[in-house]
Amino acid sequence: MATKSPIKLAILDDYHNIAAQHFSHLDPSKVSTTTFNDTLPAYTHPKTSDAERTALVDRLKPFAVLSTMRERTSFPGELLRQLPNLKLILATGTQFETFDLKTAKDLGIRVVAAPGRGRTDEKGSGPSARSKIDIKKGGGHPTTQHAWALILALARNVAADDAVMKGKGGSPGWQTALAIGMQGKTLGLVGFGRIGALVARVGLLAWGMKIVCWSANLTQEKADQLAQDVGLPVVGGGIADADEKTFKVVSKEELFRNSDVISLHYVLSARSRGIVGAQELGWMKPSALLINTSRGPLIDEAVLLDTLRQGRIGGAALDVFSIEPLPTDSPWRSENWDEPGKSRVLLTPHMGYVEENTLQIWYEETAENLERYVDGKELLYSIA
Repeated sequence: MATKSPIKLAILDDYHNIAAQHFSHLDPSKVSTTTFNDTLPAYTHPKTSDAERTALVDRLKPFAVLSTMRERTSFPGELLRQLPNLKLILATGTQFETFDLKTAKDLGIRVVAAPGRGRTDEKGSGPSARSKIDIKKGGGHPTTQHAWALILALARNVAADDAVMKGKGGSPGWQTALAIGMQGKTLGLVGFGRIGALVARVGLLAWGMKIVCWSANLTQEKADQLAQDVGLPVVGGGIADADEKTFKVVSKEELFRNSDVISLHYVLSARSRGIVGAQELGWMKPSALLINTSRGPLIDEAVLLDTLRQGRIGGAALDVFSIEPLPTDSPWRSENWDEPGKSRVLLTPHMGYVEENTLQIWYEETAENLERYVDGKELLYSIA
């Protein structure tokens, strides 16, 4: 009787080489594992060459199961149709705008998520740390912390001051620029769901910031409910007039014209791509700061580059880009942002969700689903 071949598993885009340990207990006669620590260019990106597309297909083609780190590798239908061996995608997180779920379903490819609740069999480390903390007492998403790390680092010139203190780019200097205080400033949230509300909560409680918000379908009623959800009163929660809404819904133009800090928390879709373009950047105050920890394509990158090169806004802090990882020849890397007259610019490599506890829980959940798949059991958190 022929021996059954092991299931071929590929762990994709594991930059920090942390995933394999969660699968090491699996019987190698049942699961054969290959880990890739790099990301190949996105299949459908206009700058991806035919050779790069072929390389991506060749990498993925042998495998029946793929363990992915969120959307570091996207799965459009055109790519999925070239992977005849693929049966299951184990995806960390819960939102996959770059996955063609309809095509996956049509092809019989299962897609399951990892929501961060922990293993169901109590064999893991338990629920994520943030799930144990009352949201009204400061709990929330890791991106909330990173958004504020970027806002404060940009406003207080942390990166530039650190560089001159260490003598980078010349002899050691001293204070490079005046810091921008947050006290009483207006914080504008573009996209206002759970994460946006938590970012707003910090600004209001810590520095008395005025909160304004906008998204295409946002109503004042929804914003009022979010205020209550994060433990704030619907009215009079800030330093403004006692009758002022704590989270005030305004028009897109009003938000961009009046905000001192604008933070993006919008879901990327065909409709939201380029939602911040020349018009919106033109509305911004010359001193205003723009923060993006959401998705790179929400902003027209070419227009933003020109805006910052010309110093037309105060600055930008970006954690996300249209191509990730950011190519070595990207203008974001090669531009001399310290030249006089240019806006302040702070860049980080999509770290908003890359938190130790979060990734550990995700991979534990992924491992549990893989065990269930090997044993022929029903999969958890199926999304396609």
